[in-house]
Amino acid sequence: MPDLRFAFEKVEVEPFAVTPQLSFVLRLDNLTPDEVIHTVALRAQVQLETTRRVYAPQEQGGLRDLFGEPERWGQTLKTFLWTHVSTIVPAFSAGTVVKMPVPCTFDFNVAATKYFAGLEDGEVPLCVQFSGTVFYSQAGGPLQVTPIPWDKEVRFRMPIKFWRDLMDAYYPGTAWLCLERDAFDQLYQYKMERGIPTWEQALESLFRAAQEEVKS
Repeated sequence: MPDLRFAFEKVEVEPFAVTPQLSFVLRLDNLTPDEVIHTVALRAQVQLETTRRVYAPQEQGGLRDLFGEPERWGQTLKTFLWTHVSTIVPAFSAGTVVKMPVPCTFDFNVAATKYFAGLEDGEVPLCVQFSGTVFYSQAGGPLQVTPIPWDKEVRFRMPIKFWRDLMDAYYPGTAWLCLERDAFDQLYQYKMERGIPTWEQALESLFRAAQEEVKS
């Protein structure tokens, strides 16, 4: 029966994907000799272990929307799910290297995006739990199938630089904001009534009006 070991070698930005994604370069080794792995239908659950790093004062301010005031982080700072991913590993015997694609979003309604955007520097502590199915054979024998046990997991520290580089590549100089339809309709009406050419100028006009109202 295969005894697979997993290890991440590095992470890369995929510059030409349809949607933003990072590629985690994953090494698989089979510690059981005389076996041929025909394929692996691999699934992974990627978790953010937020308690496994220190946060600078500026980062604490940037993460307030996600975790609340730093005084409460003893209760609010917890490991949470980033995403689920899957990939197909082609045939190998002793070991192989594959890319595990991890899709990313710039939607600030998503907790992972808030977390990444709040970090100034350093690394993101990840815990990746593997599952899936292995198709293998022994010394020319028949094809066999076995599941990957859930105790297969890897911890990896991803430099936040790669997520920032990814967002800069796909959204250069911009940020992405999702609005509820009613809020969008009101903003659109405001923009049209005043002949404002861009969304940025419409928001700036609203900000100036709000500031003037506070001063008065």
